[in-house]
Amino acid sequence: MLNSIDEYLAKKIELNREYVVFTFFELRVKENLSQKEILSFLHTISEKLLKLGYSVFRTNHNYYYNGESRKVKENELLVAIKNKNS
Repeated sequence: MLNSIDEYLAKKIELNREYVVFTFFELRVKENLSQKEILSFLHTISEKLLKLGYSVFRTNHNYYYNGESRKVKENELLVAIKNKNS
């Protein structure tokens, strides 16, 4: 599994603090995680993002961002949006 979930998350947030996305390709192909490892990773990341003041959405869930209604795409495993009041 990834060496450090905290470091990985910090790098993702550094890329875009407001809108964080984890894709199937990124986790399954680039990081070579098994399906079980991906599920564990997403659970852990979700908890960390919620504590940091993000709203978390999984594949096929609808959400609003910048006044637009959006849907988490098939190739996206998790989308996190920074809450305005956080």
